[in-house]
Amino acid sequence: MYTRAQRVVADCCRTTNTQCHLLSELGRAGPLPLSELGTRVCLEKSWVSRAVDAMVERGLVTKEPNPADARSWLVTLTAEGERTILELNRTLDEHADHLLGSLNARERADVERSLLLLMKALRDDTAANCCLPTGPRKDTATCR
Repeated sequence: MYTRAQRVVADCCRTTNTQCHLLSELGRAGPLPLSELGTRVCLEKSWVSRAVDAMVERGLVTKEPNPADARSWLVTLTAEGERTILELNRTLDEHADHLLGSLNARERADVERSLLLLMKALRDDTAANCCLPTGPRKDTATCR
């Protein structure tokens, strides 16, 4: 229900859900090779390629030859893409603040504690992490 509400509130950057998902991942990770971007969001290469091409046309991302691997493309947010992600995050943060505003301080603390436990469980779950690259993970106590 929360995800559906966020899609409505944010209008998902006035893009498709796939494009919004890709923009969000680029906003979190920075420039990524096209194949890694697809792996991170668990989408097939053809879906990612079409979505990236559409976002290039809108000026949200660039797709350039990858200097680290001539066989791949590097996808990078443009200034407009970064602005779009900032706007999306602001809108979603305001929505979350509105929802949590109806809770008292103790209830908000309970929700935060529960979400931190859920994040820990998800980080330990192999199914939830199947598409993420290996490497150091943030401590759940510092994630907000």
